[in-house]
Amino acid sequence: MRHEGKSIIVTGAAGAIGFATCEILFREGASVMLVDIDQDRLRERTVQLAENASGATGIAQQVIAHHADCADEAAVEGYVKAATSAFGTIDGFFNNAGIEGRLAPTHEYDVDEFDKIIRVNLRGMFLGLRFVLPHMVAAGRGAVVNTASIGSERGLAGACAYNAAKHGAVGLTRTAASEVAQKGVRVNCVMPGVIETPLLVGMLEQMFDDVAAGMKKLGEVATLNRVGQPREVGDVVSFLLSDEASYVNGAKWEIDGGALATIRNDI
Repeated sequence: MRHEGKSIIVTGAAGAIGFATCEILFREGASVMLVDIDQDRLRERTVQLAENASGATGIAQQVIAHHADCADEAAVEGYVKAATSAFGTIDGFFNNAGIEGRLAPTHEYDVDEFDKIIRVNLRGMFLGLRFVLPHMVAAGRGAVVNTASIGSERGLAGACAYNAAKHGAVGLTRTAASEVAQKGVRVNCVMPGVIETPLLVGMLEQMFDDVAAGMKKLGEVATLNRVGQPREVGDVVSFLLSDEASYVNGAKWEIDGGALATIRNDI
């Protein structure tokens, strides 16, 4: 029950990693606001979380859905206001919303597509920080986790916009962390590797004729020789949002099965 009594916002909550994290946070005692642009999926996920967790923790908790475009300034301000109205405070924020976009070489990449990816993955992350952090600073406490990627550390052919945004996510994390630490607020990011999500499947459909074969091939990037699961990201996010991570700030946590840390040598 590391999050008992806490209130946490999760964006991209209808997605695989977002929802897995919501389940973990709720199980560990938090009240959770689920934010997503996919209204139907958001509604399903919220009902699922409430039903599955009903009475499980034995403490009073809330599950709230909020439909919003996380790259729209007014919408972001709106979900933050709704959270403070419902919860009173914002103790944690998983700044997770993102999209993968189409794959193409940089010299052929569609300009409108580039702008769309940057808008959601980078501008959206900035807006979340812009409107959540003032409440945490005023309260003198809080923790934020941004979603970066192993694409924050390496180039992925065909994904110039996605890679640029995820490199930027690390920069935003470090900058915000340096600004609010002495005000009692921590900001970190996670860098998921090859995680079994609809976002990954969308990329695989563009890269491979056989998605299952592509999943296996990408899993070999990790020394653990498999793809990761959303809950394996959620567990790390939960830790970083908790008081157990009280001395972790401005960090980027790789959740990639060892892909970035090693060079495969199976001889």
